Amino acid sequence: MASIFGHGLVAYTTAKILDSKSNKLLMILAIGSAILPDLDILAFKFGVDYLHPLGHRGFTHSILFALIWSVLLSVFFGKTRKLIFAIVLFLSTISHALLDAMTTGGEGVGFFIPFENSRYFFPFRIIKVSPIGIEKFFSEWGLQVIMSEIKYIGIPCIIILLTFYMFRKRKNSIL
Repeated sequence: MASIFGHGLVAYTTAKILDSKSNKLLMILAIGSAILPDLDILAFKFGVDYLHPLGHRGFTHSILFALIWSVLLSVFFGKTRKLIFAIVLFLSTISHALLDAMTTGGEGVGFFIPFENSRYFFPFRIIKVSPIGIEKFFSEWGLQVIMSEIKYIGIPCIIILLTFYMFRKRKNSIL
């Protein structure tokens, strides 16, 4: 998996780009939604196998989960902007699985669970997989993960945000 920092940064970027009102609640929900799928690591505590549909990178990393989760949050918190909430939250939630499918470790991502239980990676596995557990994160491995995420997540997100702000500023100065 990518770390919570990488997942959170992608959600932040998504919310900033798609939510013109910069709603703080939506930003918090987006970041939380991008991190949420990794709660499936709790399944290990209950003896659920990694490759079980409810195991790590299983159902909570699926397209269906992202859809259900984003619709539920949009209904409860979206008020008059349900569609924007749903889009931002769906993209933030599914971005977790997309990033995980680009990592160098694990058993793949169950994008289509519960309809199909296969696990997938993208052909380009460039993000260093993050260790599970806080104590392992503060190690040489964790440093390698952070450096990988700066390169493959942080820099692209910064470029996207800067480009967005430049176009927005230019558009506002023309008006």
